[in-house]
Amino acid sequence: MVDELMDGDEMSGEESFAELFAASEAKSARLKPGTQVKATVLHVSGEWVFLDIGQKGEGVLERREVSDAEGNLTVSPGDTITAWFRGSNRGELRFTTRIGGTGAADRSMLEDAWRSGIPVEGSVEKEVKGGFEVRIGSSRAFAPYSQISLRRVADTSAFVGQKLQFIITEYAEGGRNIIVSRRPLLEEEAARELEQLKESLQVGMTVSATVTSLQKFGAFVRVGAIEGLLPVSEIGWTKVRDVADVLSVGEEISVTIKQLDWEQKRFSFSLKDTMVDPWESAVEKFSVGSCHNGKVSKLAQFGAFVTLGEGVDGLLHISKLGKGKRINHPKDVLQEGETVEVVVEGVDRESRRISLAFADTVRAEAEAVADMATFRQQASQAPAGMGTLGDLLKAKLKR
Repeated sequence: MVDELMDGDEMSGEESFAELFAASEAKSARLKPGTQVKATVLHVSGEWVFLDIGQKGEGVLERREVSDAEGNLTVSPGDTITAWFRGSNRGELRFTTRIGGTGAADRSMLEDAWRSGIPVEGSVEKEVKGGFEVRIGSSRAFAPYSQISLRRVADTSAFVGQKLQFIITEYAEGGRNIIVSRRPLLEEEAARELEQLKESLQVGMTVSATVTSLQKFGAFVRVGAIEGLLPVSEIGWTKVRDVADVLSVGEEISVTIKQLDWEQKRFSFSLKDTMVDPWESAVEKFSVGSCHNGKVSKLAQFGAFVTLGEGVDGLLHISKLGKGKRINHPKDVLQEGETVEVVVEGVDRESRRISLAFADTVRAEAEAVADMATFRQQASQAPAGMGTLGDLLKAKLKR
């Protein structure tokens, strides 16, 4: 037993030593220009920000890179930032959050950024054929339309005047021909957000979403880094004929998550599930025997569907439509959009079904039953010689 414990302790010690050695190797690994790191701000002094980069020695970053237009710092000691290693200068490890911006970016710096993959900050000056002209320091670059965003943008002029970060994808003719792209940075950011969403999102959750496009079959909405379908059947409890009547592109809505398929990248949502189910009060509102005005919403071979309220339809069976006469199809007596007066004959909460009848037919039947009861009473009280019940009915009809 003792031997087994010792063996276990030795194995644990070996594993711990291996882990420590690997961690030590990682920390002491030489940084290459362009290497991205997560750094913690230690302190700010003069023109420099000192960083803890998780290795021996500190990294330094120019103060202006983390200052706003008025020169105010945008970071504090303890904050974590993303930075790129530029190289060593007299033993100092120099980092940057981007090249360009408010300071001058000479061509040697831009060439280093191109070779190392360090982001550069550029100002979108104007639209040109095929894309945008971008100013980076004193240099000019070209950003194709396809590289300014992950998705197609309807109003491309909205980018003009913005300061954005880019990756230099082509550096030629000594810096006279520079092509830049935002896509790698946006894709990297989206990938990070996607991993965070995998951990936080669950089916059934209600989340905020932005409508990105409208289709006949529904709408596409974006939740963070993912985009999914909001089917037309999930937009509301009532039938939606035109999605544009209910939603608009850019609108912020709350939706419930219906499906999360991370492997196939298929996501679906529901707006209807965030609304009150009208059937919760349907039994009380549309009780048996109650009379309502409804609109014919759909004609089928077996009858007509009548909308009684938002999200609640009832059925006028074809046998109830002819008023005593046989008909071949509901369209022989009704048309969609027509308003009719109906009486509720039955409610099935479980199946969400309401059976209806024409109100005037029900009234006529009720009157006939009442008349029959009256005639029977009169016949039973009539003196001898007054005739049969049939005679009384004929007399009533003549009158």
